[in-house]
Amino acid sequence: MKFLDEAKIYIRSGNGGNGCVSFRREKFIEFGGPNGGDGGKGGDVTAQAVDGLNTLIDYRYQQHFTAGNGRAGMGKDRHGANGADSILKVPVGTQIYDADGETLLADLTEIGQQVVLARGGNGGFGNAHFKTSTNRAPRHANPGQLGVELTIRLRLKLIADAGIIGLPNAGKSTFLGAVSAAKPKIADYPFTTLHPQLGVVDVDGREFVLADIPGLIEGAHEGIGLGDRFLGHVERCRVLLHLVDGTGEDASAAYRTVRAELAAYGHGLAEKPEIVALNKADALTRKQIEEQVARIKRAAKQAPLVLSAVSGQGVEDVMRALWRVIDKTRHDTGTESTAGAAWQP
Repeated sequence: MKFLDEAKIYIRSGNGGNGCVSFRREKFIEFGGPNGGDGGKGGDVTAQAVDGLNTLIDYRYQQHFTAGNGRAGMGKDRHGANGADSILKVPVGTQIYDADGETLLADLTEIGQQVVLARGGNGGFGNAHFKTSTNRAPRHANPGQLGVELTIRLRLKLIADAGIIGLPNAGKSTFLGAVSAAKPKIADYPFTTLHPQLGVVDVDGREFVLADIPGLIEGAHEGIGLGDRFLGHVERCRVLLHLVDGTGEDASAAYRTVRAELAAYGHGLAEKPEIVALNKADALTRKQIEEQVARIKRAAKQAPLVLSAVSGQGVEDVMRALWRVIDKTRHDTGTESTAGAAWQP
């Protein structure tokens, strides 16, 4: 299934049914009085976060969603049927914006969470509603109210506890595959990862969700490479794992490039807790590792962890470091793990 994290759709709620003008006609009853029923309410358009979805691909093939109209009222005080609701089923983590793409209408972060996007029109009153002591035979009824129509944008931001960032070929997908059951594509060329990937990590009997996004390059915020829009998928993360390729010429330059892109993207990513790790230690000599660690320490103001996703060296230490930050933030915010509600690739 193709991964799709943005969609633009048109929605319209149902019109309310018209009220009815009717009078009771019965043998031997000369003045039966009004008995016109009210019109039914138009259907609402709602969005609901459901389990089992991990992409907005369904909205690639259908962009128009319309709720049912309410039926008109009838004689003998019969109420018109209400219109059927239209329910948009979306993955957990979906944000709903107005057509401008800036005004946030809803943020669905839990399974079962539901929001009404467009309310259906109310049904009109029948003439029985207008009967009074001075107006015993009203001959008018209300028309139903019109529904609401609007264009909205859906934007999916994955739910994960930790996110992996770094330059292309920093070993992010290899690391995710080594610590979880995820099966990301791994190759020796840049931009192997074209879509975000999620995996559930188990460290010392505790689970958390780890996200891998496509690599960033200099100028990504200007659209160079794959751009920086995938950074939206790590906005919800509690901690970032910044992997730096130890086989590069200057690890500090690689670190600064990614940090500059985070700052340019904004949305608080540059302020998130960060674990820095020097990857591909299995391909380096002890002297090269010491030199690269010193460079990163000067740039990041913290000593990086050293690991090799291929050999497994230092992987458990990185996982425990991530867990310590995740556990601390969970206690600070009073929230539970997202592992149970996360997408399973």
